[in-house]
Amino acid sequence: MRRKLIYLGSLVLLLSLLGDASADLVANWPLDADAEDIIGGHDGILLGGAQITDDPERGRVLSVNGIDGRVEIPHSNELVFEPTDSFTIAVWLNIRTLPGSWAGVVTKSRDISPWYGLWVTPSNQWHFVGGEGGTNVRMDTGTAITGWLHLGGVYDADSNTQTLYVNGTVIDESTGATITTSGAGDIWFGGAKSVNEYLDALLDDVRIYNHALTEEEIQTVMLSGGEGYPFPSRPSPEDGTLHMDTWVNFSWRAGDFAVSHDVYLGDNFGDVDAGAESTFIGNQTDTFLVAGFPGFPYPDGLVPGTTYYWRIDEVNEAEPNSPWKGDVWSFSIPPKTAYFPDPADGAESVSVNVQLSWTPGFGAKLHHAYFGDNFDNVSNAAGALPLGDATYTPDTLQMAKTYYWRVDEFDIVETHKGNIWSFTTEGAVAALNPANGAVDVTQTPVLTWTPGFGASHEIYFGTDAASLELKGSGNLGSQSYEPGQLEWSTTYYWRVDEANNANADSPWTGPLWSFTTANFLILDDFESYNDLDEGDPDSNRIYLAWVDGFDNPAINGSTTGHLDPPFYEETIVHGGNKSMPIYYDNAVGKSEATLTLTSNRDWTVKGVDRLTIWYRGSNSNAAETMYVMLNGSASIDNDNPDAAQAVGWTEWNTLLQAFADQGVNLANVTSITLGLGNRSNPVAGGAGMIYFDDIRLYAP
Repeated sequence: MRRKLIYLGSLVLLLSLLGDASADLVANWPLDADAEDIIGGHDGILLGGAQITDDPERGRVLSVNGIDGRVEIPHSNELVFEPTDSFTIAVWLNIRTLPGSWAGVVTKSRDISPWYGLWVTPSNQWHFVGGEGGTNVRMDTGTAITGWLHLGGVYDADSNTQTLYVNGTVIDESTGATITTSGAGDIWFGGAKSVNEYLDALLDDVRIYNHALTEEEIQTVMLSGGEGYPFPSRPSPEDGTLHMDTWVNFSWRAGDFAVSHDVYLGDNFGDVDAGAESTFIGNQTDTFLVAGFPGFPYPDGLVPGTTYYWRIDEVNEAEPNSPWKGDVWSFSIPPKTAYFPDPADGAESVSVNVQLSWTPGFGAKLHHAYFGDNFDNVSNAAGALPLGDATYTPDTLQMAKTYYWRVDEFDIVETHKGNIWSFTTEGAVAALNPANGAVDVTQTPVLTWTPGFGASHEIYFGTDAASLELKGSGNLGSQSYEPGQLEWSTTYYWRVDEANNANADSPWTGPLWSFTTANFLILDDFESYNDLDEGDPDSNRIYLAWVDGFDNPAINGSTTGHLDPPFYEETIVHGGNKSMPIYYDNAVGKSEATLTLTSNRDWTVKGVDRLTIWYRGSNSNAAETMYVMLNGSASIDNDNPDAAQAVGWTEWNTLLQAFADQGVNLANVTSITLGLGNRSNPVAGGAGMIYFDDIRLYAP
């Protein structure tokens, strides 16, 4: 009871601060009676010397004995996190006896690497670990901490930052190491599978989120007391699934304080989310509902090809925070037309010996397939022989050619005409830059591609997809094109056609690609740099563009780029795939790197008035003043004296007028310098590593 009172007292704080955290809570084990996951259905079992017991401070908790006691939860893909996935683990822990070796608190896939989890060591360290032999952050303590404490392990994939919280406070943080946690093993509480890593402790309220909780959110989870979850959970049918019938039996787990439930159902997300009157089914005490039968909602049955949305609000008139609005869940009835084509619609580089397949439409008994290289012919075709299987194998196709296909489904009553799908066979050029459909592309791009079977090519480019202009031609080995200065916020289309006199299928018309230029001026996004040898005519190493102090260390303590390839940074990035690392050592007073501008020298175009630089440092860096300088003379300091210690990507904005006031001709900016230290009066200082990305000019 005590925990529930604590919880209700802080519920207003929880709802006001936690934001989307509840929606991204993918698993929660309260450990009050068993190992039930009240959110995602990832239920576990108590094994060995594990039991639910009473604790005077936290009520019902899990007790594990340090010998064989643990909770074991079967593997689930929902609890696997790739390097691009952020996640958070949170748990209340009370250690009775420090282990003789590492002991698992909450661990996943310890038996099948790579793993992740929270561990405690004999020296009273707490570790948040990800990956086989991978990175970890830890807390070192000189004396044992007794009693209950709250642990939080957070991995932010956007910034590759790994953070350990103890009692809501950041204890340790690591930046730059990518966590890999894709092992397919079980989750254990109180141990780690296949190794002797058992824990003698009490555990309570284990939570896993599929995003990186902020410090404020971690504190809110901790302050919520861990008792009770007010929202509905465990929807059936599961959120986002295909439901293979025209009637449905809904069910859900009630929120812990609910007395009754307001039910909303409809085929419009906005209406259900807003609680429109047309979607309100009613208030009920049961946690199930039938729809799609006479006498129930949608008495004529659910409609194939329709996505339905539903929401449960938990009601308890005795509580001031009631009702608790639930998430909007959805399910879809498959369409009567064919769907999920393979190859996917718009696919490229498809084998010339491809077999086409699809998922049959709802109730389909026979299939009629139409295929060809002309859209209109395929769209208007009729009279195909029926197929019993959902596959069709065309004759051997030509290389580098676009084909169209359609499948009509017959359900005994009528025929349902399918959509037109397309794909392009192998041989067409691919692996292009910028990516097809890319946005915020520089106005001076260099278009590149990987050749197919052609010995020569022609490049077509323009703003009208239907009438591209021939811009040039070339032979194998020169796969690039520079269109020059482009307009802002404009979509451009391009195509590369290939030819090879030795191949009867030649010439090949390439697929149509597009990109949209940015509505800002890109000075450097660091995407164009490579690691080719300096003697290579296509070499563009980052340290050759951004000149550092490597050859003059007595007056400039900077080193641009990593010492070994790749010289640019690929993991710690703000946008795109690359950023620029700069190591600084201010023992000589300053560290800086300078880019000589060969384009984008007019900083008055489109009325731009602001320079934006994104940077990221580390709390282990020396706090040196950050500055930006134009034309080797006009310098502006960052307002934050601790900018070099920023642990997340930070935007730095500077008005261009500040440079003009120092005499810079903004219509002819010849260079930009990024540095750390006191440039006008160098004083010996410290060292560190800082990353820069997305240097841009914006209009008001």
